[in-house]
Amino acid sequence: MRNLVTAALTAALLAGSASAALSVERGGVLHYGRYADSLFLDPVLNDANVDIWILSNLYDTLILPTDDGKGLEPGLATEWTVADDGLSVDLTLRKGAMFSDGSPITVDDVIWSLKRAANPDNGIWNFLLGSVEDVVAKGDDGITIKLKHTDPAILPALTVFNTAIMPKKQFEAAEGDTDAEKAKAFAEHPVGSGPFVLKSWQRGSTMTLVKNEHYWDKGEDGKPLPYLDGIEFDLLPDDATRILKLQSGEIDGAELIPYARVEELKNAEGIDMELFPSTRVANVIMNVRPQVDGKDNPLSNEKVRQGMNYAANKQAIIQIVTHGVGTPMSSYMSSATPLHTGEGAVYPYDLEKAKALMKEAGYEDGFSTSILILAGSQDEIGSATALQQMWAQIGIKLELQQVDNATRTQKYRDGEFTMRAGAWTDDIADPNEITSYYVYSPNIDAVHSGWKSEKADALFEASQKEVDQKKRAEQYAEIQKIYNATGPIIPLYETPYPVALRDKVHGFLQIPLGNNVFRAAWMDKQ
Repeated sequence: MRNLVTAALTAALLAGSASAALSVERGGVLHYGRYADSLFLDPVLNDANVDIWILSNLYDTLILPTDDGKGLEPGLATEWTVADDGLSVDLTLRKGAMFSDGSPITVDDVIWSLKRAANPDNGIWNFLLGSVEDVVAKGDDGITIKLKHTDPAILPALTVFNTAIMPKKQFEAAEGDTDAEKAKAFAEHPVGSGPFVLKSWQRGSTMTLVKNEHYWDKGEDGKPLPYLDGIEFDLLPDDATRILKLQSGEIDGAELIPYARVEELKNAEGIDMELFPSTRVANVIMNVRPQVDGKDNPLSNEKVRQGMNYAANKQAIIQIVTHGVGTPMSSYMSSATPLHTGEGAVYPYDLEKAKALMKEAGYEDGFSTSILILAGSQDEIGSATALQQMWAQIGIKLELQQVDNATRTQKYRDGEFTMRAGAWTDDIADPNEITSYYVYSPNIDAVHSGWKSEKADALFEASQKEVDQKKRAEQYAEIQKIYNATGPIIPLYETPYPVALRDKVHGFLQIPLGNNVFRAAWMDKQ
């Protein structure tokens, strides 16, 4: 009787699978509205989300993150093993995998790609592979990564965009004498191993991707992914314009929907309003160098920063800007980031304490300052306007400077800013990435702020080698304690990713690590 039931159940499951497979439709070009254009499509030499969230569609890594952003699954490697002593990793490469130009992905390509990513002269993410001593071939279809020291995050690091596998021969044939020059030339017509290929890019307007005919993964119907023929990204910086074009059917999806419009779009006919779980945090980043533009900088005073934090009513901002969707930040990292500590707002609203701190700092009468915000971003404008009113109560006059993303990014990287609206999303299921960016001063001067803590730097360096999870958790708890008390940010809130799609779009996913996953997206034919 058990065999009959099992057979019947198996038949039902197979029938369901067949039905699901038949329901997936192939073809079509998905039009997706972006808030800002990409800058540079090289996996190693960049640090901007506008690039990162495109890169995962053009390039593949040895290991892929799971859909929940917490685990690992096979990518261009099918198997991996960490040695008992933790000082090496063996990986078996996927047989028959090819780049988008049809050339085979070789062991040599993999070794070259990982060494390029680990090169301390290349980009700011090389620390993720800072433990790598060498990468060597292991037979005809594998590699061994030899480590200088134990590394608790070496496997998650192999899921991150900067460890994408690239074609050595094609890259080295690109124009230029240096790696940076070659990367710039190669990135104009990149050859990758992801589900899509860059077809055209009209900067400041549109970017068109087409399916990679040589992609290794297969869909529900047993045929190669992706299902779509292509994706056209339309640059629409203004929130209202993105939503209007979505509602009219001119585009099929839109990112970074302002939270004030979420409920409206949830009830809109023909639209699926998605709030994908995330590691996204919103904050204000301060330049805390002693002088900015040749003038003394009040933000260099620790008590001023603390006072501004206490004067910022985070719960009010969450209600005003996110309409209750957000939650207060209890650390510089999201509550979904491994080894996060803390509960409730880092700085609960306390106006009297804020005034007392400003007086102690010698700024009882306040001062004038400014903040860079993205033109057309309803969320950033809303947060900055609320802060403008809140800080006025402690004598601070805040000027809102609306600029385009490219301008703000350059000013930020050059340290030519007073404050800027900031946001972060983890790219790895580990706290080391955000900590390297926000806290560790040798990397980029702690989120380009000029802040420095020798103790926090030392704790971070130690955590990079610590395999005892209890000790590592203690190190990160201390790092968070230091940064939360003296750091260069105003932590505002954490939120899900708000993405709106036409109801004919299926299978799109934005995972908690930010990756926009289009490889299994498909559309109803109409």
